[in-house]
Amino acid sequence: MDQVAQRAQVSLATVDRVLHGRSGVRASTVQRVLQAAAELGYVAQAQAWSAMAPKPLRLSFLIPEGSNRFLRMLGDLIGYSQEHWAPFHVRCQAEYIEAFNPEALAHQLLRHGKKADGIAFMALEHPVVREAVAELAQQGVPTVTLISDLSNSRRAAYVGLDNRAAGRTAAYLIARFMGPATRRAKVAMIAGSLSYRAHEEREAGFLHLFQEQYPGVQVVGLREGHDDAEKNRQQARALFEQHGDLAALYNIGGGAEGIGRAIHEAGLARKPIFIGHGLTPDTRALLIDGTLDAVITQNPQGAVMSCVRIFANLRDGREPHSGVEQVRSQVIFRENLP
Repeated sequence: MDQVAQRAQVSLATVDRVLHGRSGVRASTVQRVLQAAAELGYVAQAQAWSAMAPKPLRLSFLIPEGSNRFLRMLGDLIGYSQEHWAPFHVRCQAEYIEAFNPEALAHQLLRHGKKADGIAFMALEHPVVREAVAELAQQGVPTVTLISDLSNSRRAAYVGLDNRAAGRTAAYLIARFMGPATRRAKVAMIAGSLSYRAHEEREAGFLHLFQEQYPGVQVVGLREGHDDAEKNRQQARALFEQHGDLAALYNIGGGAEGIGRAIHEAGLARKPIFIGHGLTPDTRALLIDGTLDAVITQNPQGAVMSCVRIFANLRDGREPHSGVEQVRSQVIFRENLP
């Protein structure tokens, strides 16, 4: 131990602390002591390298609980794909939290910040959430917003679609499907919650394209269904009763199967054009039977991988988006189902 201390240029007490795994020694000093011990044959080389290896990054993904199938798929993917994250030396865990509640989200951010090295979450646009993100940044715990961003915040990065462009895409698809009927037609929207910036931006893009290119289209209302299939069914039924000539419906969030049921139950003379988000088993079935005309989606595995790469970049001192591909939207029809 005297020789190890001399070679590492530290005290005998420091060598004793390192070799017995006690705390209170800087990481760089620990590495120097272990390297000296291995070179002198005091410990095995493999044992030294194992001890010097940094602990895996502990990443928490906070997923809103509920009936949104795309978010469920995302959570399952995180749990089942640990081998994909191994090259990045990280461990990912999905945690389901209360949906549409900013106070609950802020509480969970701070709670998980005590044990995680990074947190990815679907943001709610609210001051308490912004404050929680700022507190975590102050503590050195980076956050990444996933699917829905948080304005004027200290989050490290955002991973998700350009949601304004997604809303414009939905409006463009509806207009092209309607053809000459765009001169005079009624369309409607159902959102999960406008507390999500993603849903608010999709609405804005949707409205703007019609105002800009198809002024004859009348957008008759926006309702919130909180991504719940039964609430969406009730909202859609109310829209059909109020507007029997509704030409199209855009589902900004989840719960598309509820709208599909409402379309079948309404017995309308002409099926409204129906555009939704997120390719799941439910939206896939609606595409196949013709109830849903198109789905705007993103690759969930690619989104999670982008989060992992960003956290790895931050750990290694690189620019957050270095080597990270931008999330791209895909438009899926019945004829090009993957």
